[in-house]
Amino acid sequence: MTTPKASCDPREGGRFDLIMKNGDDELPHGGVYQVIDRPNTLVFSWESPFNAPGSTVSLTFVPRDGGTHVTLHHVRFVSVESRDNHLGGWTAILARLGDELTKSVSTKT
Repeated sequence: MTTPKASCDPREGGRFDLIMKNGDDELPHGGVYQVIDRPNTLVFSWESPFNAPGSTVSLTFVPRDGGTHVTLHHVRFVSVESRDNHLGGWTAILARLGDELTKSVSTKT
C-alpha cells in the first residue's frame, strides 16, 4: 500500500487527509487531531470507509531502555475483519517507523 497524497495541519483541531492506494483502488482516510501532548500523547479521529463513526486512535510514548515504547489504541470498527486488517496495517506502519528511526540514528552516529 502506498500513500500518493497527504495533507496535514499538525495542531489540536487541525485536520489531516490522505489517500492510501492499493493497486488501482484509492482509499480516502482522514481525521482531526484531538490531543497533541508532546512528547507523551497523540489522539486523533480516524475517518475511513472501514471504521464506524467516532473511531479514534490514541498513541502514548514512554521512554524505555534508551528508546521509546509506543502504545497504539484504535477503537470503533465496522467489523472484526476491519479491526484485524487495521491491526496488520498499524503493526506494519509502526515497524516501518522503527526501522526508519533506527536508520536515522545510525547514520548520525
